[in-house]
Parts: sequence; structure tokens; C-alpha cells
Amino acid sequence: MRCVQTCLFLATLAAVSCGCHGRTITGRTVVPQAERPVAKDATREELLAAYNAIARNTKTLNATVELKPTAGSRYSGVIDEYHEVKAFLLAARPAEIRMIGQAPVIGKTVFDMASDGDTFRVSIPSKNKFLVGSVASEKSSAKPIENLRPQHLLDALLWPEIRKEEAVTLREFNNELGRYYVLTVLRGGYQLEVLREIWFDRSNLQVSRIQTFGPKGTLLSDVSFADWQPLDNPVPQNGAVSSTLSPTSTVTFSSRTISIDRPHDDYKLELQVTKIAVNEEIPADRFKLEQPAGAELVRVGETPENKPTETKP
Repeated sequence: MRCVQTCLFLATLAAVSCGCHGRTITGRTVVPQAERPVAKDATREELLAAYNAIARNTKTLNATVELKPTAGSRYSGVIDEYHEVKAFLLAARPAEIRMIGQAPVIGKTVFDMASDGDTFRVSIPSKNKFLVGSVASEKSSAKPIENLRPQHLLDALLWPEIRKEEAVTLREFNNELGRYYVLTVLRGGYQLEVLREIWFDRSNLQVSRIQTFGPKGTLLSDVSFADWQPLDNPVPQNGAVSSTLSPTSTVTFSSRTISIDRPHDDYKLELQVTKIAVNEEIPADRFKLEQPAGAELVRVGETPENKPTETKP
């Protein structure tokens, strides 16, 4: 009986393979040799070194970007797309950032925002308002675009270094878009949680994505990087910012297309970098943002009953 079943099974396979009229292949595409992607190999240690080379050696950024915000999503029911603005961005470790956005052509300031790691400040001239709040505040606005914070950009541009004591795993991920290595940085404690996932495109071993997670697996930030190009300013050998796996490489690159998705803040930012320089000295006063004369002071995160009385400068 078992022999009969085996024969029937083999006969079925033969029928499926050959079909009633011969072959069952309905089409074939031959990819030219020059167009076939190559998946490069790397070890966990090599990927860690490549990521940390950028994280450790990027001290300051001075960039000009084209910035396009999108607020809301299909989940919130409303998607608002805003005009693209030209923005001038300064960032310095450990936590200083300043960004000024201007309307195209006329050059009128749309916003001016800064953060020192503890307090963020946002000036909106068109509304004559000056917003001040704590970086640690988790209260979100009902209007998603008001959840935009300067430190969100800082986290995406100046990466935190992976320390030796942190647990890191390596896995592969493949789909129709490409093949990737994924470094997963774990948060310790009573129960291990994912802190960060760093994706490397195996076609060039560049960082293509960084996901940051909060407690209980909350996806705080999902940042994509593309179009890595040489930097606009030369970087000394001892401060090289290399995206390759060679720790002695003097080739310096930066991502020119950056997408920042903040799902719980309900907004996205598309950045097209038109000019960038790293590790230039930036005077401290360029990060200072003072309340404009006559602007209304709004303390973000405070309830009306405990809001202090403020006087306009």
C-alpha cells in the first residue's frame, strides 16, 4: 500500500512539473550580469565598527536642507501636507541643535527652533508665538505638526554610539527591495527590550535605516537614509567619518536623502540635503534662541491652572 502511495505521489509531481502540454513555466526574465545586485558580506564586529566610526567622529553638523513636513496619517484620518521650506541646520554634541526654516523665493522666516537637550524653544513669527517646553515632556498636541521638536532631528542626525557593554545581535533580512544586515541593540533590566535597530544595505554596506524604540516596544522613530555622497568639506584623518568598513579609510560620506517618521507624534519629515559640512567649529551663541519682542510666550505641556504669569519682553 505504501509503495502504491509513493508511486502516486511521484506521478503527481511529474504531472505538475511537465503539465499536459509540456512545460509549466509561463515566463522567464534574464537579468544582465551588470544589473545583478551583489550582497556584500560583513561580520557583526565590522558593522559595529562602521556604525560607531560615524557616531563617534561626527561632532558637529552645518547643513542646508530642503524640508517637507507631513502631519497626520491614515490612522488619524487626516493627512496634511505642507509647503517645502529651505532650512539651515546646526547641530553639535552632546545635545545642541538650531534650525531656521524659510519660505522659498522670498526668504521669510517660517520658524526658528532650538534645543539644548533639556529645553526646546520654537519661534513662529507668522503667529507671533514663542513656544518653550521640556524635552522630556511626553504630552502630544492634537495638531500633529505642533509635535515637531528640534531634538527629533538631533537624534536622527547625530547617532548615539553603541557601547561595549550593550548587548547587540545580528540577523539578515531579505525582501524584494534588497538584502540587509540588521544590528539590534538591546536594553537591559528585568526584561530585555529592543532599544535600537540599525539596518545596513548589503549592496554597499551603508546604513539605510535606524529605528528607535521606547519601553514596551513603542516605535518612537523610524529614520531612512539614502544617496550617500562625499562630504562638502574635507575631514582630517584623525576625525574621519567613513561609511565603509575600513577603519582607516579617508573617504567621507553623508546621506543626502533622509526621511524621519515619528508615528506616535503623527508626523513625517523629508529632508533633502543640498549642502553639508561636519566637524567645523560652531560658536555657542549660534544655538541661542531668545524670545522675540512682542511675541506671546507659550509654555508647552503646562496646564492653564499652573501656568505662571509671564510678561512680554
